Formats: sequence, C-alpha cells, structure tokens
Amino acid sequence: MYIEPFGIELWMDAWETRCSYNLAETCVESLTIADLLALAGQEPGDLLALSQIKMTYGDIRGSARLLHAISALYERQDPANIIVTHGTIGANMLVYKALIGAGDRVVTVVPTYQQHFAIPASLGAEVVKLPLRRADDYQLDLDALRDAVTPGTKMIALTNPNNPTGALMDRSVLEGIAAIAREVGAYILCDEVYRGTDQEGDGTTASIADIYEKGISTAGMSKAFALAGLRLGWVAGPEDVISAVAHHRDYDTISVGKLDDHFATLALENKGRVLARSRQITQENLTYLADWVSQTHGISWVQPQSGTVTLLDYDLPLGSEELCTRLMTETGVLLAPGAVFEVEGTVRIGFANPKADLQAGLAEVSAFLARA
Repeated sequence: MYIEPFGIELWMDAWETRCSYNLAETCVESLTIADLLALAGQEPGDLLALSQIKMTYGDIRGSARLLHAISALYERQDPANIIVTHGTIGANMLVYKALIGAGDRVVTVVPTYQQHFAIPASLGAEVVKLPLRRADDYQLDLDALRDAVTPGTKMIALTNPNNPTGALMDRSVLEGIAAIAREVGAYILCDEVYRGTDQEGDGTTASIADIYEKGISTAGMSKAFALAGLRLGWVAGPEDVISAVAHHRDYDTISVGKLDDHFATLALENKGRVLARSRQITQENLTYLADWVSQTHGISWVQPQSGTVTLLDYDLPLGSEELCTRLMTETGVLLAPGAVFEVEGTVRIGFANPKADLQAGLAEVSAFLARA
C-alpha cells in the first residue's frame, strides 16, 4: 500500500524537540498528572492505589466507566455507540479502513488534517477536495458541497473545529451537511478532536454523531483535554459502524493501556473543570494573539472561532517552508508551514501554549519580520 508522506507530522518530528518556542504546538498546554488529580479533587497520594492495578489487557473496547464518560460528551450516544482507540489518529484510520474501499467516492473539506485525504486515496478511493476559501472566512459553501456530493458518494469528511484554520461549523451548517449527505446515503466523518474550545457560548458545538443518523465523530484526549500523552481517542457513531470498526481494530489495537483508560476516565468525569481551564487558556491567548496581529505589519488572518490553531497570512517573497525553516534556525521559534496543508503563503500557529512562551515567541517573530 502506498500512502503519501505525512507532511505536518514529518515537519513536527524534524523540529519540535529542537525549538525554543513551539508555536506549532496544537494541544492546550498539557496537564501533569498532579494537575489532573487536583482538578478532580484528588490528592497525589491517591496514585498509590494505582499500584494495585494488574497490567492485563483490560476491557478490549474500553472500560464500562470510560465508555459511559465518553458517551456523556454527546446528546444521543450510548456506550454501545462508542469504541476506544489509540488516539484520534487511530480512530480516523480505523473508520476509513472499515468503511472505504477501492472506487468509493470521498468528498473531503480542505484544508484539513492530511489523514482525511491521504488515507482514503491509499485505499483506492476517489477523493474530491472541496476547498474552504479565505474570501469566505473559511466557511463552508453548502451549494459547492451539494455539487460535489454526487450520487454514489460514500463519505463526506471534515474537521470541526477546523484544523488548520480554526473556523467553526455551527449546528445549522452541520444540519445542512447532513441533509446533503442524506440525499445520497453518504456517511459523514467529522474529526472533532478540537471540540470543546469554542470562543463563544458554552464552548462546545454540536457533534455530527448527534445530528445525523450516519454521522461519525472521532475525538480524543489530546487537544481540548490537554492529555496527549495518554494516546487515547474514540469513535462515536451508529452501532453498525462501531461493529465494523471493531472488526478492523482487532488487528491493530486489541486494547488501550489500563492507565490511559483510568486517567482519561478521570478527566472526562471532571470535564467541566478540565475544559474550563482549556477555554481560559485559549481565550486569553487568542486575545493576545489578536492584538499582535493587529500591530504587526505584513501579517493578516481570519480570526479563529474555535480550536487551538489558526493560519496567518504573511507578505514576504518566501515559500512557507523556507520562511519557517529560517525562523526556526535564526530564532528558535517553530511554526508550521502552510504548504503542508496545501495553503501556501500562510503559516499555522498554535496559541494554546503557556502564555509566556507565546509572548516570547511572538516577540522573536516580530524581530525576524523586521529584519526580513
């Protein structure tokens, strides 16, 4: 099987351990286990109880307690509609392997995380890329989607909140997408790993799994929940989809780690406190970033509505990879080149870092731009 090299992951692997300020980071500032225990109202000494956990495989699809905690994130999903995976990245891979084959038509809203076009293409699917446009503030054109979703379309794939733009599709837009998918019987796969970080309202937009009978949500602990080190994600959707995913999952997962299961459950059972922390970080940092953009010559953007990342347009005669490489080698600040998302002339910045890192990193970027 041939699959395209994964542009953003190659970029991060090459640079993220060598930078001084990682402004390419996509997770909310990571929690320590001590932080998580405090948010959950537990004491560090409670870790001693974990010494009695026997390191078996554990519950294959995820513990009953974990499945219940995940289902509580949704309006209409029961534990039977959930299966636990090795991160959201594993969830996406399993959905594609379970549902997509050679000759299937997949309409993917771009820019997006590369999984959502490279994996179906590697499986022999016909992938149609539907671009979000800066002129439309990266909002989806439902008429363009309707034209792209022809009879026989097997799946519509999107990220919401969007990676890398930070644009958000609200319930009305998701219902519009569902109506288009329903006309041809297509699945909708929505990667919702950034869900819970909206800048307005209660912070959590609707899930496609709750809106559409063939809607599939993938998500995990890494972004909004600030626990990427757990490597735990899930698929939420119709029971027949969960069964098909489980069939493929037997070949590459068996189960997630019991400690991952335990700490993810703890975070999800205290999601109010965990997500409140995440929203405070993203909202305060985005305010700072917005001020910086408004004061920085040659930088413009569409201000994000959600998530932890956004695209910055720049006015320099440099390709984005050259720009980011020079920035990294000269200042130690890491950004992600828009080229890896097929949006040249932009860079992706993560703004959920520790605020001091964001401030120091942006100061270095300002100095670099003044010299360039």
